[in-house]
Amino acid sequence: MDPSKPTVLVVDDEKNIRRSLRMVLEPEGYEVAEAESGEDALRFLEAEPVDLGIFDIRLPGMDGLTLLSRARELWRDLPVIVISGHADTSDVVDAVKRGAADFFSKPVDRDRVLVSVRNALARRTLEERVQALGARERRFADEMLGESPAMQRLREDLAKVAPTSGRVLVTGESGTGKELIAAEIHRESKRAAGPFVKVNCAAIPGELIESELFGHEKGSFSGAGARRRGQFEVAHGGTLFLDEIGDMSLSAQAKVLRALQTGEIVRVGSEKAFTVDVRVVAATNKDLEAEVREGTFREDLYFRLNVVPLRAPALRERLEDVPLLAERFFQLAVRENGFRPKPVDPEVYQRLRAYRWPGNVRELRNVCERMVIMSGDRITAADVPEGVGPRAAPPPAAAGAADLSRYGEVPLRELRDLVERDYILKKLEEHDWNITQAAQALGVERTNLHKKIKQHGLSRAGRGPAQAAAGDEDEG
Repeated sequence: MDPSKPTVLVVDDEKNIRRSLRMVLEPEGYEVAEAESGEDALRFLEAEPVDLGIFDIRLPGMDGLTLLSRARELWRDLPVIVISGHADTSDVVDAVKRGAADFFSKPVDRDRVLVSVRNALARRTLEERVQALGARERRFADEMLGESPAMQRLREDLAKVAPTSGRVLVTGESGTGKELIAAEIHRESKRAAGPFVKVNCAAIPGELIESELFGHEKGSFSGAGARRRGQFEVAHGGTLFLDEIGDMSLSAQAKVLRALQTGEIVRVGSEKAFTVDVRVVAATNKDLEAEVREGTFREDLYFRLNVVPLRAPALRERLEDVPLLAERFFQLAVRENGFRPKPVDPEVYQRLRAYRWPGNVRELRNVCERMVIMSGDRITAADVPEGVGPRAAPPPAAAGAADLSRYGEVPLRELRDLVERDYILKKLEEHDWNITQAAQALGVERTNLHKKIKQHGLSRAGRGPAQAAAGDEDEG
C-alpha cells in the first residue's frame, strides 16, 4: 500500500461491485483493497490498518453489520460506509447505531460514492485533529506553565522553529517535558493536520526497534505472522517523535540516518524502498556529544538531528515557576479525585519553591497529587512530604574542618576528588545502587554518573567497577 494515498477496504461478495468501486476510487487517488467475505476482511484488518471501509450488509457467513462491529473493535476510529442492494430501514438504523458513517444502495452511483467517501474521511480527520489538539493544549498548558526567563526563551524559540521544516533535537533531564515540547512543535507546524507519532526508543528491545520504526513483511522473522507498518510510515504527512534516541542501537541509527537522507524506508524482510514524508523531532536526556566521542552514537546522525537544538530547562533552574505549577496541579488533583476545593497555606508554596526537584515537573505533579489525597480540608505545611523543602543548613566551619581531618594532608585537587568519591558512593548506597535515582539525588545526568563511577573505581560489594557502572532502573 502507498502510505501517501488513503486506503479503502471494499468488502462485497459480488466481484462486479468490487470492480466498479475500484474504477470509481482509484482515479481519484485512493488505494483500494478488496475482500469478498467478512472473515477475509477481518484477517486483512488484523494485519493492516486502513483509512475507510465500504462493507456490503449482505455477505456470506459473517454479515456486514457484524463485520462493522468487529472492525470497529479492532480500529475504534475507522469510518465505515455500508451498502446493499436490498436493505430495509431497520438495517440502515442498525448500521448507524453500530457507528456507520453513511449508507448507499446498489447499483453504485459514482458521484454519490465519492461524496460519501470524501465526507467520511474529512470527518475522521477533523475529529482526530480536534481530539489531538485538545489533549496537547491541555497538557502543554498544565505542565509548561511559567513566566521565568528560561520558559520565556523556550516559548520564543518554539515560535521560531515550529512553523519551519527543520529537524529539532530536544535535550533535558527526565521529567522536564520534552515530549510536550515536541507535541507543541507539531501543533504549531504546517503538519498539524497530520499524525503526531511517538516512539520511546528506550522502551523497545534492540532486536525489535527496526521493525517498530520501519515495519516488517510477513515471515521476515520469528513471530512476524503478518505484514506490519512501521512508525515512519504511520507518521507520513506528520511528525515522528523519537524519544530517548540516545538509547537506539547503532544498527537502527544507520537506518534512521538513511531515511533522513533519502526520505525512503525499507520494511524488515523486504528489498523494496518507498518514500515517506515525515518531520523528525528527537529527544534525549543523554549527552550525545559524549556518546559520539565514545562511539555509541553516530556523529553523522547527530548532525542530521541537531539542526535546531532546544533545551528543556530543569525545574531547579526556574524555581520561581513552582508556585504557579503547584497551584495548577493541586486544582487538577482535586478535580480528578472528586474532592472539594482545598485551600493551600502560603507556607506550602514557600517550602515547595525551596526544594531542588531532582525529578523535575513530573516529581512536582506527583507530590501535589499526594498532598491533595492525604490532606484534610486544607493543605498545610504538615502535608508536605518529608524531604521536600529547604535543605538543612550547612554545618559550622569548624565542624566541617573536623570532618575533613580523616583525609590527612593532601593537595586541594586530590581532596576534592576524595570528597566527591565519598559523596557519590554515599548516594549510590542510599539508593541501593539505582543509577537513575542516585543521579537525580546528585543533580547530574545518568551518563555523567556512570563516568564518575568509572573514574573513581567505585563498585558495589562483590561487583567490579564496570558492572557497577552498568546498574540502572532495574537495580534496587
